This record gives sequence, structure tokens and C-alpha cells, in this order.
Amino acid sequence: MAKPNQRPQKATRTEPTTPDPVAQRQLPKAVRTYAGALFLFASLLYANTLGHGYTQDDAIVITENMFTTQGIKGIPGILQYDTFYGFFKEPGKARLVAGGRYRPFSLLTFALETELFGQSPFIGHLVNILLFGACCLLFFYVLLRLFPPDQWGQNALYAAFAAGLLFAAHPIHVEAVANIKGRDEILSLLGSLGALYLALSAFRNKNYLLHIPGALCLFAALLSKENAITYIALLPLTLWFVGQRSLGKIGLSLLPYLGAAAVFLAIRGAILGWSTGAPPMEFMNNPYLKLVGGQFVAFSPLEKFATALYALGRYLQLLFFPLALTHDYYPRHIDLMHFGDVRVWISGLAYLGLIGVGVYGAKRRNPLGIAVWFYLVPLSIVSNLVFPVGTHLAERLAFMPSIGFAMALGLLFFPLKKPSGSPGKLRLALLGTVVLLLSVRTIARNPVWKDNFTLFTTDIQTSPNSAKLRNAVAGSLVDRSREEKDSLVQVRLLREAIGHAQRATELHPFYANAFLIQGNAHFYLKEYDQAITAYRKALEVSPGYKEALENLPLALRDAGRYAGEVRGDLPGAIVLLEEADRLRPNDYEILRLLGIAHGMSQNHQEAIRCFTQAAELSPTLPDAWTNLSTAYFASGNPAKGQEFLRKAQGLK
Repeated sequence: MAKPNQRPQKATRTEPTTPDPVAQRQLPKAVRTYAGALFLFASLLYANTLGHGYTQDDAIVITENMFTTQGIKGIPGILQYDTFYGFFKEPGKARLVAGGRYRPFSLLTFALETELFGQSPFIGHLVNILLFGACCLLFFYVLLRLFPPDQWGQNALYAAFAAGLLFAAHPIHVEAVANIKGRDEILSLLGSLGALYLALSAFRNKNYLLHIPGALCLFAALLSKENAITYIALLPLTLWFVGQRSLGKIGLSLLPYLGAAAVFLAIRGAILGWSTGAPPMEFMNNPYLKLVGGQFVAFSPLEKFATALYALGRYLQLLFFPLALTHDYYPRHIDLMHFGDVRVWISGLAYLGLIGVGVYGAKRRNPLGIAVWFYLVPLSIVSNLVFPVGTHLAERLAFMPSIGFAMALGLLFFPLKKPSGSPGKLRLALLGTVVLLLSVRTIARNPVWKDNFTLFTTDIQTSPNSAKLRNAVAGSLVDRSREEKDSLVQVRLLREAIGHAQRATELHPFYANAFLIQGNAHFYLKEYDQAITAYRKALEVSPGYKEALENLPLALRDAGRYAGEVRGDLPGAIVLLEEADRLRPNDYEILRLLGIAHGMSQNHQEAIRCFTQAAELSPTLPDAWTNLSTAYFASGNPAKGQEFLRKAQGLK
């Protein structure tokens, strides 16, 4: 019995359990079985995406990218420019997001697919599925390297398998897998895990040459997406956890990875420049803006911190309760937050608790504490606290951090401090239930990514206050109306589009594209006055907007036609048509209509001028010369009238 004044002993660190000789002999076969089952499970979960088309940002990196559409011929361009340059084809637009983006690896795979198979969404989805399965498989093997069952007991195998299942099944990953463009997320995590696996293998096997291919894996991960840079922090933490006590040796092991990161940053800097630049003052690429006095201004530091902190809480909510999923968390799906909102404090306290668990766990070399850092460190770079990412949050951005979440849950299901043995039936039942529920949600979510129309019209139910999604829905409805043969359905779709576009401009008063789409819908409904107003508004908020400049004269033209032919308002028709002519000179139809209006107004000289110009534009068109002939006859010049009439007859 301890003496009354004896101090309690400090809690001991979590240590490996005594290995079970029988379990050790059976381990290799069990690992292979679990690995095969995990890969098959992860792949089958997304089998229902194989019939899907291209969606969302696939146009930017695949279907409308001038480099990937060239196949292997486009590889030099992919390596030479910002990732978005191949789509926008303008250096300024390619850097709409602060700092630019240099992620050539996934584009290289798209170019190779195009070279071999053409533009095939089936192949794109198949490759994503296989890469995701490989990612889950590698995660499983990394955990076995991190917590070897021969040291930690049989529960380590169960925990690794459970974590792999949970990671594979989680529906927050649907965006990264079901959207072909999400391959950058998968490749980045795959390369990062490859680097980690080889670093652990180098330590376990005392073969330090393995750090060289490990560094190459990290380099490939960085070329896929810059988020992999966070593994520079996780690698030394992991090596320290598995027993590397010497900071000097950890530093030496880290040198190849630091070298890979340095080479990547040098290439990136040479191509994109070294300045990250200030966040753009454009609402759709900088969510931390608010309207003050009719213009956008930046959030105050406290407002930005509160809003970012709230968004971090939403990541936890989505990981634990992945029910209301959406691809769009743009403004104002998440609005300006203040520290007076209790949700901000709940999020802040939750993350303070996680940091506390991580610090204490790392100090004690507790597996759960290490898992926390595998969540927090990758999340930091997309938190908007370190670097602006252009949106409040996104489910695809949780792909890499969710490794830590799945690891932690696997360890909670099968704590490594427990003695080895078969897992309890209750634990297995609970794990099976959770995996089943997550899988059902994933399989049900996959069909939403079938095409843009399905994606946008589904997710607007979850993100009704997103200006970007309102605009996207409006555009999709207009596109769908053009394919619809039933006129009543066409009208309904266009009316719905106008409602969404109007709501988008209420949320974002300077949203030029929303005004453009609103104008297009009115134009197709033959509501020309409203179309003209919308196009003018688009040009007011974005002078030089190409599409609005092209569409406005067409609306003016048809409005002029309607004014003259239906309302009999020739002066009004001439005003509209003359403005259309100024905006779109040398347009045959505008000149033809203007000539008719002037002729009917007895302004024969103007009619002759317009018809002459129209005939010069379309000299092989008989009607052009017939109209000119008629104008000359009406002006009292039958000789010229006969001349052009013969010319028209000669072309028929």
C-alpha cells in the first residue's frame, strides 16, 4: 500500500502491446484479404458514376482546355502556364484566385486520356474510381506502418481496416471522386500518402534510400495540388511518433522532402511569380467582402476570423453528419459572421479542444493525438486563415484532412491499448452500421453529379443563398429550354431561370453574368424591353462584357422588328434599329430592317443607303438587290430600280 503522502504516478504513455505469435503468423494473409476487400469496396461505391458525363469544372481542365484537348501535344503548354490558362486563354483571367494555381499533374493525365481515348467521361470516371481505391488501399498500408500489428497487437489491423472503410464510405468525398476534375485532390493525397509510407518504411527497415522515392512521391503530390506541402510538417511528427528520438536524424530524413518542396516552389514561382497578390475584390472569388455604400469592401479582421472559424466548424459538422451536402458554399450560403454568434464560439472551442488533444497526444505519443494532427495540419491550408482559397469551404477541400478523421474513428472503434484478440460483436455491429449509413448516403449522392443540370437544380435546395449557384441554375434552365420542344415547358423553364437570375443579382448586385442570363431568358420569351434592360445592366456593372455587347444589338434588332411589324411604331423601330446598327455595324439583318423602316417612313435616301450597304455585305443574296431595287423605284429612279432588279433576277 502506498504511503499517504506519496504522489500519484504520472500516466504512462501509450505503448505497444505484447505480440500474439499465432496472430503474427496469420497476419500477412489477413492483411491481403482486408486490402483486397477495401479496394473492391471503395471502387464499387462509385460504380454508379461510370455513366455520368462531364460536370462543373471539367470544362476548365478537360473539355474546353486548349492544352488537354490537344492530347500529348498540349503537354508543353500544361507545364508552362497557370492551370486555368488553357481555359481562359488570358493571363489575367487565369489568376482570378489569389496566388494563381499550378497543378499540371492531373491535367497531364487528362491530356493522356484524350490522346488515347478522345474525350471520354467513362474513362475519366473509371480512372478516378481506381485512383480512389488505390488511395484507400495506401491509407490502410500507411496505418499498418504507423501502428504495426506485430507491435501494437491485432487491434491495430482492425483499426486500420476500420479507418480505411470509413474513409472510403464517407460521402464528403463524392465531389472529389464523382467530379472528374477532383482528380487533383486524389492524386495529391495519393502522392502524400506514398511519401509517408516510404518514409515510415525507411525508418522501419533502416533503408534510408527509400526517402528518395518518397520525395518523388511528394513532388508528384505537389504538382497535383499545393495542399501536399502540409505533409512537410506531418512527416517529422510521424517519424518522431514511431520512435525516431533524434531530432538530427529526423532532420536528415526530412531533407529529400524539403528538396522536393523547394524544387516545386521554384518551378511554381518561375511560372506564376513569387507574389501571392492581394485577394481580388470580386465577390465570386473572394467571399470575405461586404456591401457598404453600394460597393464591396473587405471584411474587418475580426469579421473575417469569425466567418472563417464558423466555416471550420461546418467541416466538423459535415464529417460527423454528412446529410445536407452541396458542391457550392459560395457567398452568401455562408454569410458574414460575428463573435456575437454562439456558433462561432462553439466552433472555436471545438478546435481549441482538438489542438489540446493533439498537443497532449503528440507529447505522450498517443495514436489518437497523432490522428488529430492528420486532420488539423492539412485543414490549415484551406482554412482561409493562412491563405485565401476563394471560397468559404468546399467538400473537396476536406478530402485530405478527412484522413485524420477516419484514423481517429478507427482508433476509437479499436483502441490500441486494448489487449489483442478478436473484435467484439458490439464494436463490429456499430462499425458496420456507421459504414452502411455512410455508404448509402454516398451511393445516393453520386447520381447528383450526372450532369450540370442535375447537380445545380439539386444543390440549390441546400444552397439557396449562393449567388453563384443561383446563377448556375438560371444558366442551366435557359440551356435546357433551348432543347425543349414543348413551348409551354420552354416558357416555364425560362420563367424559372429569370427568378433564379434575379435572386442572384439581389445577392450580388454587380453580377454581370446573372444580368446576361436574365437578358437571354427575356430575349427567348420575346420580352425585348426587359432583355435590353438586363443587357444594359450587365454592361453597366462590367463595361466591355463581350457576351452582353454581342447580345444587346440582337435584342435591339428584334425589338425594332416587333415595334415596326406588330405595334406599327416606325419612329420607335428606327430608334432601336439605329442603336443596334451603332453597336453592331455591318450586320445584314439590322440594315435590312432599318432600310424597310426608313422606306415605309418615306425616307427613301436612308432606305437606299441601308439597302446598298446590306447588298454589299451579301452580294450573292437576291433579296438584297431586290430590296435595293424597290427603294430606287420608290424614290423615283426607275432606271436604277430596273438595274438592280435584273441583278437580283440573275442570281436566282
